[in-house]
Amino acid sequence: DESENSKNQGNFLELLKFLGNHNEDINNVTLCNAPENQQMTAPEIQKDIVNASVVETTNAIIKELGNDKAHDISSKEQMVVALRFVNREGCVVERFIGIVHVSSTVSLSLKMAIEALFSKYGLSLSSIRGQGYDGASNMRGEFGGLKSFIIKENKFAHYIHCFTHQLQLALVATVKNHVHVALLFNIVTNLLNIFGASCKRRDQLDKHSERVFKALENNGLVTGKGLNQEICLKRPFDTRWGSHYGTL
Repeated sequence: DESENSKNQGNFLELLKFLGNHNEDINNVTLCNAPENQQMTAPEIQKDIVNASVVETTNAIIKELGNDKAHDISSKEQMVVALRFVNREGCVVERFIGIVHVSSTVSLSLKMAIEALFSKYGLSLSSIRGQGYDGASNMRGEFGGLKSFIIKENKFAHYIHCFTHQLQLALVATVKNHVHVALLFNIVTNLLNIFGASCKRRDQLDKHSERVFKALENNGLVTGKGLNQEICLKRPFDTRWGSHYGTL
């Protein structure tokens, strides 16, 4: 909710306020100190600024990696890619590099998407010395997984199971020992099954989503983080990070 009385106006406005509070030059030309027609806080302008920031940040990361052939990002993306490397100061750093669109989640499609992203920035799979994914078979499979496809091209790209995924599994297993929490998610899962098994109930959800979209377009509803943004029901999966939170 980006209204003035909101306690959380969203990442963009909150970050802009933070920068203004710590930099007098920024504070003098933003938000309440800027002319009403030059505040640059409209949704479309926010997206343009964020996209420009993505390009500049990615270019800086590629430069830090030791490659000067960075290119602009111009496509919709869906798969997260992060790089972990040793910079010129000898420090190990980890950088988010992008979210690429994938047509399917089969191993070969994922490999092609990574190759396309690397090619865009002048990188190569031959430079990889390690790779880490979650426990899905299409990622870590010995014969048909993404891991094995990359190792075939680069035997030095050793696979390490994602520690975050291991933590997720440990947390889920621990929480399931709590009777009330386990019962809660069991009830929620059954509730999702009730809605998902009925075409009539699913149609009702679709109609409700359409009403929400129309109300948002006509400014009949306000939107923000966690407010009128969900368009489907999410199931909790033990191997999907944050899926239990998303379900609730």
